[in-house]
Amino acid sequence: MARELRHRIADMRERADAIVARRPSRSGLIIPEVDAMGRLQDLYLAPGTCARFGNRELADEIVAAIAESIEDARRQYQIAMNNPDNLPRPFAEVMREWRAGPESDRRPPNFGKAEQ
Repeated sequence: MARELRHRIADMRERADAIVARRPSRSGLIIPEVDAMGRLQDLYLAPGTCARFGNRELADEIVAAIAESIEDARRQYQIAMNNPDNLPRPFAEVMREWRAGPESDRRPPNFGKAEQ
């Protein structure tokens, strides 16, 4: 059971690590890259962006684009974690099947994954 729980946790982490959001700014000249935890991973500024905006406008564009990317990453995270296709079989169901099986085949279930 502990091994299966470790596998499930690792699967969840892999799904979360795969989430990346890139929402462009209103002008389309700034594109931040944000991970599932809302951390800024990268920031793209199109050539000439700094010359086109004043300091305050540039900061507002960057902050707004990052905020939109964070919201998108949160939506992606909720979808990925709550997708019924990603849910593993309940432990109770697996154990019921195992207990109902023949006495000669009473090895503990491994949930179809190799031991690590």
